[in-house]
Amino acid sequence: MNNLRIPNQRAILDRRKLVAQIAALGPDTGNAADVRPHVVEVLKVALEQGRAELERRLADKPSAGHEITGGYAFLVDQLVRVIHDHVTAQVYPAGNRSAGERLSIMAVGGYGRAEMAPHSDVDIAFITPTRKAPWCEQVIEAMLYLFWDLGLQVGHSSRSVDDTVRMAKEDLTIRTALLEGRYIWGDQQLYDEISRRFQSEVVHGSRQQFTTEKLAERDARHQRMGDSRYVVEPNVKDGKGGLRDLHTLYWIGKYTHGVKSAAELVDVGLFTRAEYRSFRRAERFMLAVRSHLHTITGRAEDRLTFDLQRQVAEAMNFADRPGKSAVERFMQFYFLQARRVGSLTGVFLAHIEDEFAAAKQRRGILAAFDPKPRDLQGYKVLAGRISAPSDDWFRQDPVRLVEIFQLAEEHALEIHPATMRQADRDSGLILKDVQEDERANALFLKLLTGRNNPESVLRWMNEAGVFGRFVPDFGKVNAQMQFDMYHHYTVDEHTIRAIGLLSRIERGELEDDHPRATREIHRVASRRAAYVAVLLHDIAKGRGGDHSELGAEVAHELCPRFGLDAGETALVSWLVKQHLLMSHTAFKRDLTDPATIENYVGEVQSMERLRQLAILTAVDIRAVGPGVWNSWKGQLLGELFDASQERLRLGHKRHGRAQKVTAKRDAVRASLGDKVAVLETHKAEFPDAYFIAEPEDIIALNIVQYDAARRLDHELSVHCEYYEARGATLVTVIAADHPGLFFRIAGGIHLAGANIIDARIHTTRSGFAVDNFLIQDPHGRPFREAAQLERIKRSIADALASRVELIPKLAARPLTHSRSKAFDVQPRVIIDNDASGRFTVIEVNARDRAALLNRLARALFEAGLMVHSAHITHYGERAVDVFYVTDLTNGKVTAPDKLQAIETALVECASDEWQEEMENA
Repeated sequence: MNNLRIPNQRAILDRRKLVAQIAALGPDTGNAADVRPHVVEVLKVALEQGRAELERRLADKPSAGHEITGGYAFLVDQLVRVIHDHVTAQVYPAGNRSAGERLSIMAVGGYGRAEMAPHSDVDIAFITPTRKAPWCEQVIEAMLYLFWDLGLQVGHSSRSVDDTVRMAKEDLTIRTALLEGRYIWGDQQLYDEISRRFQSEVVHGSRQQFTTEKLAERDARHQRMGDSRYVVEPNVKDGKGGLRDLHTLYWIGKYTHGVKSAAELVDVGLFTRAEYRSFRRAERFMLAVRSHLHTITGRAEDRLTFDLQRQVAEAMNFADRPGKSAVERFMQFYFLQARRVGSLTGVFLAHIEDEFAAAKQRRGILAAFDPKPRDLQGYKVLAGRISAPSDDWFRQDPVRLVEIFQLAEEHALEIHPATMRQADRDSGLILKDVQEDERANALFLKLLTGRNNPESVLRWMNEAGVFGRFVPDFGKVNAQMQFDMYHHYTVDEHTIRAIGLLSRIERGELEDDHPRATREIHRVASRRAAYVAVLLHDIAKGRGGDHSELGAEVAHELCPRFGLDAGETALVSWLVKQHLLMSHTAFKRDLTDPATIENYVGEVQSMERLRQLAILTAVDIRAVGPGVWNSWKGQLLGELFDASQERLRLGHKRHGRAQKVTAKRDAVRASLGDKVAVLETHKAEFPDAYFIAEPEDIIALNIVQYDAARRLDHELSVHCEYYEARGATLVTVIAADHPGLFFRIAGGIHLAGANIIDARIHTTRSGFAVDNFLIQDPHGRPFREAAQLERIKRSIADALASRVELIPKLAARPLTHSRSKAFDVQPRVIIDNDASGRFTVIEVNARDRAALLNRLARALFEAGLMVHSAHITHYGERAVDVFYVTDLTNGKVTAPDKLQAIETALVECASDEWQEEMENA
């Protein structure tokens, strides 16, 4: 791809020396088979020494991507030449070869570009004049066997010139591979012939077709890889913004303009010199990352998984900084390069598109017609694109760098890539005077709260570098990843997606998933505050300290600048500070406990805050990544919203405890229909706390199951069914209550491959446990199939009958997330006696694993505590398990020594050391 000079080539492989070593092994003819093992050994030593030299160079110059990948291509080049000469001179010498017995060896694909990572495939095309060439076939076969003996992964083809040209016309992959063909050795005239015919017979007349097919191929690849350049485990080669996107630009440039190297893209006007330099920087960095991935793993690994990110960051000499770890700094730099690739792609393809359009117009019946752009506040608008009227447009008034994006959003226009290039070039004009300019801020706020598509336009603004310049605090989180398995995107991409979700909710497009947010967005006092809160909720990540607290301070500074009044500023600052409050309350607390609602309402204090926080919480969770939002989370947040709304509107709870129990029983009675007698039979056995804690539909199911279990005198009754309202599976276990029942049931459920997300534990006055569990599979989906439900029942029965040894079997199960060991998750226990009026609330944060809930529940049992409800939340590799407990006298746990002992026991059993001990037991 580029004529890169590899320094000190002979230190990698000295071909003359290697040829001499092979020649010394035996005479030219007569005993090639006897000599062959010795030849292979000499070649292996040369290959291993060459690789060792390149690994040393990579360690010394960890960012020298071009030099290292070029070095590996040089190493293979020399081996191919030596092997070819050995085979043609010593294995199959031919004194008088015919005109058809000629062979040319061509490197294709990445090898053709002279860009090879340590374990890249060696892609070779053997070219012959005709199909039937026995001597050529013998030579090719002998060479391939030597390649394979060396352990090289060879992708090869053997074709005549005619066949190669014909197949290139028919197959895009072959055409692309040949496009990067590079002569290595053999018959030079044969290589020249195929190069000439490829240009005249394949490329000529098919430039637009090739471009269209290549872009369609790129789009399909992006779709497979997640269609975002900001996924937190990117594929360096095939992911969006990765090496393959750079290759696509080069392929199209070479095919349409005949360039021989990327540098020539400047000469033909597809890149400016500055853009070419950034092209090379991005390519150099990504080639280096790919080389490190191959070196660390010892295989052709192109995905930057969490466990490898730390190692590559260390190998490339990234260091920790205050508030940001080395791996986060490395990944931020990676995403900045990926973003640069995206902006280069836009500029490049716009040029190609304009060239094709101009050529088509010159040939068409409208050749004399020159469409005139319309004027929009001084800008030119043509074919749905807005563009700057002159090269110095932004220099004349830098506020226009914000204005053009606002106009694009308001009028549903795209920005012409040439103008995007101008904006990128001139973004440095946005200094303090522009940041504080009243008109500029009014335009920005109008864009942010736009009614069409603020998400896409803000993303363009970000990729042009204007967003981060105008809002420097946003620039600090640009391309910043969060090193965990919960967040799927970088902070800036997550924020822009959340703004887009808010816009879609306001337009009513997500009503099925977010009915309350869709309703309440039209009731808030300030929609401007809603959008600004979403923009700023994660603005202070990566600074060290609590990003919510720090973000609230940023909001106090930025909101007045954007034009928000004092009331809106106070509201946004509060929302940023408390943006996790609603989700933490809904997912980690018992919503049937009156203290939960009282504490939450005490913090929220007003309907405006309640509405705004509910909307912010919904878009924040959903923008984390695909599948993070589900109906279970929606249900919990809805219950918290409804209970808080009632409390705020009335100033008190609508019903007292006795009234609630009566109302619940009446509702259950109505739902039971002809089975209503079972409620009258057994209602006295269930305490009031049961009727308050459980929803009426579950009570109806429990009562019917309880009645059947008692009539049939079953010692154990397990009922499982898909519970659509919660997006989970309901498992109800009825059995004679005894100490340790909960942790044994939990163990049985986990052994069946399920995760418990919520649990309520009840004991009837006659001594029976009625325990309700909501479960999902490890991917957050419910169990529905009959065989799955039967497996859960059987597993619970086996655990309660002690037919399985729970601890070793659970410890042997793999981690819920196989790569979670890449993260440092220190167990943390919080014990709170103020969160509930009746219970001590214990929260355990730890690495997620199959045995965790069972082990924690067992530790609580051994500590003499009774679990009344459990609430389990997962954040990627981290689990948060919350228990509402009492001591054996049904009172709170208050003794300091007892609390310390509980904390110590829970930390111990939540630690990685305990897991390792159990696995090795």
